[in-house]
Amino acid sequence: MSLIVAARFTTFPAAEDAAQRLFNSGFVEEDVTLFFVNPTGQHARYPIGGDTDTDIGSAEAPKGAGKGVTIGAVVGAAVGVGIFTVFSAPLLVSVIAAGVGAYIGSLVGAMSHTRKGGRSGRHGTQQHETRDSGVLLAVHVSPDSQYDAARILRETGGAAIERANGRWQRGRWADFDPTRPPETMPELNEKHA
Repeated sequence: MSLIVAARFTTFPAAEDAAQRLFNSGFVEEDVTLFFVNPTGQHARYPIGGDTDTDIGSAEAPKGAGKGVTIGAVVGAAVGVGIFTVFSAPLLVSVIAAGVGAYIGSLVGAMSHTRKGGRSGRHGTQQHETRDSGVLLAVHVSPDSQYDAARILRETGGAAIERANGRWQRGRWADFDPTRPPETMPELNEKHA
């Protein structure tokens, strides 16, 4: 495993200026890389897109649909019996009304159990990703040079300075995981916040 120090920048030119400052301070090109980190949920970890196999906001929808089917069928059957009694309609009308009530109830129940706007539900399930999007400048460092690299990143406008153990191959951070929370360097971030 390699020791890596990284910081987030808002633009590529700002990150490139920081990289140049690193080069001027003795860091070599093979030990510096920059890349864009997409916003939360947009890392395409699944073939159809996204970072999870289901929408976190819809976790309770099946439970709501089940409740809605039951309530909707009962209400629909009651309406069907009422129509049957008042209008002397065929029994088939009662069955159709119960089916329509069950269908509408399942939709209403499922929708009532989805969360709106990304708020957490009763069980507190949420996206656990804490990494903000932006241009990430990563530097392959030694234990002796990690603080020099971090200081330069901070002085050049880098935010959320972090330290990681990862695989550095062919001049880049090969096993970077955008969904893994960064291990920040609080001693440097406090001064730049």
